[in-house]
Amino acid sequence: MAHVLLKDLNKSFDGTHAVKNVNLEIHDHEFVVLVGPSGCGKTTTLRMVAGLEDITSGEISIDGKVVNDLAPMDRDIAMVFQNYALYPHMSVYDNMAFGLRMRKFERPEIDRRVRHAADVLGIQPLLERRPRQLSGGQRQRVALGRAIVRNPRVFLFDEPLSNLDAALRVQMRVELKRLHDRLETTAIYVTHDQVEAMTLGDRVVVMKDGLVQQVGAPLALYERPANRFVAGFIGSPAMNFIPITLEWTEQALWAHAPGLRVRVSPARTEALRQYEGKRVLLGLRPEALRPAGGGDAAGYAFDATVEVVEPLGSEILLDVRVGESPMVARVDPSLRVAAHDRVRLAFDPARAHFFDATTEAAI
Repeated sequence: MAHVLLKDLNKSFDGTHAVKNVNLEIHDHEFVVLVGPSGCGKTTTLRMVAGLEDITSGEISIDGKVVNDLAPMDRDIAMVFQNYALYPHMSVYDNMAFGLRMRKFERPEIDRRVRHAADVLGIQPLLERRPRQLSGGQRQRVALGRAIVRNPRVFLFDEPLSNLDAALRVQMRVELKRLHDRLETTAIYVTHDQVEAMTLGDRVVVMKDGLVQQVGAPLALYERPANRFVAGFIGSPAMNFIPITLEWTEQALWAHAPGLRVRVSPARTEALRQYEGKRVLLGLRPEALRPAGGGDAAGYAFDATVEVVEPLGSEILLDVRVGESPMVARVDPSLRVAAHDRVRLAFDPARAHFFDATTEAAI
């Protein structure tokens, strides 16, 4: 497959600096996901790799060859779009074969590639149908097949699952992962869905306002976010953020907020002593919270008032208020609580995160 390198990549148009100094190395056979909110520059970055957008400045190379000035068809890439982009008057077979015919492939080779891709995707019985006769998931498979027959060096995916219903998205995520493992391709995938990013990517690139916020393996982003944005974007429900003040007392560092007084773990005390008397943000993930029990260490529990109970079957989400701060806790479904109840919640101090209140960088 291919090794892709983005160096100091920038894109500006209509007075908007959409992509800002993106530097990214994508290794051979790697599945990299660009994720972020709408307008963060992820799709523009992908389109520059594809050659569908001109580059304002910077460099894109594939296997060491700079492709800035190459036309899309000369870059040996294949792109799968959000809207499938199938020709409605053509059969599935002809849709998959169209690109090969334009490149003057011999008929036996076209037939071999199309039938091989159809076999990989499990759409052999659909080859004679038209797109209007297919479900959304089947159309997505045809769009994937059209890319597979090209045997490209790089696969580009632009939110290919966003038009599918929730259950089908889950199924297609699994199939995409299996397909990537089977084909051993290099893939760049764009999505706004952090669950897709976490489940599909070998590495995830989190973007905001045209800037890369953090690059890493999915669990590394979850466990060690670089800043508040990444911490809040990765994980569902999102991390709870509580503005606190740090104070040294009783031979320990304590975090204070209205209705909240918890201890900072000894392992984090040295790094946080410089923020004594200052405002910082305490981050606690919903799954890091649990009902307090007798075995919980002193200083790592607090009282909360339940506002909303969201039973989800395998878990319960508790929307609570701690002083002035709203929080969400993910707890066991066996817990029996109701709105307006008082509960005591505990947390593992090793799973607490702290962020600079000004720069929002992780401390």
